[in-house]
Amino acid sequence: MPPPWLGTRVLKEDAEGFGIAGPTPKELRNRAWTLPDVVPMLPGDGFAAEVDIAPDEVIARSTWEPGCPVSRQELAWVRMTFWGFDGARHTGEMLINARVAEDVVGVFRQLYEARFPIEQMDITTKAALNAPPTGDGNGTGGFVCRPSVGQTSFSQHAYGLAVDINTFQNPYVKGDRVIPELSRWYLDRSRTAPGMIHADDVVVQAFAGIGWEWGGSWSSLKDYQHFSENGT
Repeated sequence: MPPPWLGTRVLKEDAEGFGIAGPTPKELRNRAWTLPDVVPMLPGDGFAAEVDIAPDEVIARSTWEPGCPVSRQELAWVRMTFWGFDGARHTGEMLINARVAEDVVGVFRQLYEARFPIEQMDITTKAALNAPPTGDGNGTGGFVCRPSVGQTSFSQHAYGLAVDINTFQNPYVKGDRVIPELSRWYLDRSRTAPGMIHADDVVVQAFAGIGWEWGGSWSSLKDYQHFSENGT
């Protein structure tokens, strides 16, 4: 079970607005729980997915707004099943560019068949995007209308052409910057804890099968959670 304080301990921020964190708390090492589903369970007992152009209410609770580099009509609302760390079937949702939606669903079908565990699959809200850092989030999702970390240009997430998976087990690291800030325990990539992504594993191979690249193979920084169509 997650600790009762998960998501509530706000970190002090540095000059760039990122949290200042020390070592990973012992409760977050070998992290292996699944949070409650955010959408109703899809029928059946195997992999299932539904893809629709994103309706108004879904757009309204997302980070999309006028000025984002993709139109709202280009975003697909995907609901699909995944395996939790509890060994049970779950259903999550994401927004993704409609042009690549079926390919991305095919990737998650492979992850489901491999029983790769996911903590939660949901759509980032404006409130979550702008919330003060707690450093302990663990999302899996696609579209987020934001710049790349430390940049002013839009991330590939803002086009719906990137996916992050288990962000806590697979952090972003560049120099001393680690995101999520409390995930430093997972910087030791020799670990094989559940939910981690490693070179040539089922996750990397499934995305490579649709021509997407993994941020864990980058040289100037490592973004172990990140996959994108154009490799950025």
